[in-house]
Amino acid sequence: MAQLRAPRSWLYLLPRLGLGLVFVWAGAVKLLDIHAFGVVLARHALLPEALLLPAAVGLPLLEVVAGLGLMAGVRGGLTLVSGLLVLFAGVLWFGVLRGLEIDCGCFSPGELAQHDGLRQALYRDLAMLAVAAHLYLWRWRHHPSRAGRPWPRTASSRHHQQEIAS
Repeated sequence: MAQLRAPRSWLYLLPRLGLGLVFVWAGAVKLLDIHAFGVVLARHALLPEALLLPAAVGLPLLEVVAGLGLMAGVRGGLTLVSGLLVLFAGVLWFGVLRGLEIDCGCFSPGELAQHDGLRQALYRDLAMLAVAAHLYLWRWRHHPSRAGRPWPRTASSRHHQQEIAS
């Protein structure tokens, strides 16, 4: 697998490791009780019954893989985490619009008992999306070739390039 050489700055490394760890933890907790997560998925009423078990196993596995990939700096890890966050935020938003009072199933089956409903989970996912956006922006600013287009050169960036070269 191609590895992305991320900048060694703490402003990039800590959020990347933190977001990856959240995904590994959330996926692992769900894998420990697949049945309970399947019940949570059923309460959302978005999947046919035949897909509940595959989703209850597949989503947590994907979360763990995405989190590990992000933490290890594997190319595609951030994209996978971001895609999952968009999916989860969309499901939560739809649940909020429908007025569902159910456990989001994000981290554990008992979240509703802890007053952590869909709206709070949506806010949490949006905050994690902001972290992912920060990581994309950081990567784009420090590795413009990986963003598909060059970063505009300014006098300060040319000076910085000259300092690095010498």
